[in-house]
Amino acid sequence: MVNKITIGMCAALMGTTAAWAQDGSANAPSAVTLYGVIDQAVEHVSNVSLGNGQTGGVNRITGGATTAARWGLRGREDLGGGLAALFTLESSFSGDTGVLGTAGRLFGRQAYVGLKGGWGEVDLGRLYTMRYYSLLDSDMFGGGGHGLGTLDPGIPAARADNSISYRNTTGPFSYGVHLSLGRDSVTTSPGTNCPGEASDSKQCRQWSVMAKYDGGSWGVVSSYDKMYGGTTATTAGLTTPDRSDVRSTINGYMKLGENRVGMGWLKRNNEGSTTTPKSDLYWIVGVVPVTGALVVDGMLSELKYENSANKAVMVSLRGTYSLSKRTALFVSGVHLKNSGASAISASTAQSGSAPLAGQSQNAIQTGIRHSF
Repeated sequence: MVNKITIGMCAALMGTTAAWAQDGSANAPSAVTLYGVIDQAVEHVSNVSLGNGQTGGVNRITGGATTAARWGLRGREDLGGGLAALFTLESSFSGDTGVLGTAGRLFGRQAYVGLKGGWGEVDLGRLYTMRYYSLLDSDMFGGGGHGLGTLDPGIPAARADNSISYRNTTGPFSYGVHLSLGRDSVTTSPGTNCPGEASDSKQCRQWSVMAKYDGGSWGVVSSYDKMYGGTTATTAGLTTPDRSDVRSTINGYMKLGENRVGMGWLKRNNEGSTTTPKSDLYWIVGVVPVTGALVVDGMLSELKYENSANKAVMVSLRGTYSLSKRTALFVSGVHLKNSGASAISASTAQSGSAPLAGQSQNAIQTGIRHSF
């Protein structure tokens, strides 16, 4: 599989060389854009475990309520013949404290350079995996603290170091492949602290594929993402290359006028877990524009573990009122019901708010978001 991916990417790069040779003198000045988004909210979380079997409510100022706070630089240079060079450097941070996210890395969200033409796009660096792109249309609730990342932290963390990827769109079809030779040099998400680039053909490697059909008013997407373990220093039980963590997804979405509906299924087989390696995550989400400025979206999701009483069911509801194209006010609420030994928090906007095992939890937040 890896050899086929490598051959395909080499062919794409040869195609870019030919395009540059035909019109290599038509270089244009590089255009660089500064962009970002920050949101802040006041949040209340109920039934937080305080130790010694005690629980209580927690009030806090938190960031990342509806989306992860970030800023970045994005650039593009037209090289002629339909070919362009591009780059992205993107950093995450906590708006409530100002500290860097992704374990303190300056550009821990994205850092890559690539080439794009009529044949598609090839990028090198720290990149999103194909699983990230496969969920964009069916997970309208996004990567905030009340989204699917509550049930699977790997969803908003679908990115890898030392990567090469290829993506292309042909008519209604989109597809892509991604390969990382060492997915993470620090501990930032499950199964990381795995720099790889070792002689072992599997150690710390990750690969993913994605295929999508967009029929205009509806679409369907599928992806497959596999990460291999590393050494005894690798987190989440993936302490050897013989263990892997696999996520397979199939998702769909529909546009009903201005309303949108998404649904999906994520099947996971995590060999790093000795107790509940296999799980299924299901969701259905809807977005309804009430007025030109007010949008309401809601989601029902469930995480079930195979051959286990562990389960979590989550209901999320959010209202967003746009003051302008860049600034919005929001209110978001979640009810999460745990079963068995599950102790998932209703909010991942900030750590340290898990309930007792099997206990339900509510979270509500209201805040402001601004993009630039």
